[in-house]
Amino acid sequence: MNQDSAALPKPKQGRRRKVLIWAAGIVLALLLTLVIVYQVMVYSPSPEAKAAMKSDDQVTVGIGQAGYRFEPAAGEAAVKQPNVVFYPGGLVDPKSYAPFARELAEAGHRVYIASMPLNLAFMGKNKADAFIAEHPNESYVLGGHSLGGVFASRYAAEHPDQIEGIFFLAAYAEKAGSLADAKLPVLQITASNDGVLNWEDWGKGKAFMPSHTQYVTIEGGNHGQFGSYGVQKGDKQATITPQEQLDQVSRELLGWMKGIHVSE
Repeated sequence: MNQDSAALPKPKQGRRRKVLIWAAGIVLALLLTLVIVYQVMVYSPSPEAKAAMKSDDQVTVGIGQAGYRFEPAAGEAAVKQPNVVFYPGGLVDPKSYAPFARELAEAGHRVYIASMPLNLAFMGKNKADAFIAEHPNESYVLGGHSLGGVFASRYAAEHPDQIEGIFFLAAYAEKAGSLADAKLPVLQITASNDGVLNWEDWGKGKAFMPSHTQYVTIEGGNHGQFGSYGVQKGDKQATITPQEQLDQVSRELLGWMKGIHVSE
């Protein structure tokens, strides 16, 4: 046999190599498509939210591995208890909640916004651990918007001694995160024009909430205005401004926290 012809790849080996190259190319193309689709699906922060991410003479904004921190610029002595840990809605950039966090920080509370893997709370249910570890001797309440609230309830159900209360923004508890027997203070805030919240599931979720839960409705508000990221697909039009909804939510939450007995 000729040595040169012996060195040539066999036909089957050549076909196999071509198939592998084509398969790798298809997988790469699919991955790139998924990345592009994902980027399109994520709700980005509004210009107002981006502006609220900047530190000033009232609020200091910091970033860590677990997310973002908003605290009174006056320092530790100015921080009121409890601290607030917040889980964002599904596929919403956490910076979209900067105006909400800033209002609470201006009122004296340290606020953490969790940064979830792929912006999905079910992939970072225990993110609260990292924030609580920063000041383990202080008090915390936990809350979330939409999907974030569902997984905040799971964390609260599994760690009742870690937090002093839990709040829901257009969200609810389900069986896996049942708080029916919890002694924690619970605040439920919804908006009358919310077209995204599954109201049937929200109603069923009441079975997993304690009897002392406080329910509040923001008249004229909608789902997207619990954050600051523009119009959300499927939502109804709000009849109040984003700032009006933010002010009402902040007022309700601050009043609720005042009623929580924690050590300063």
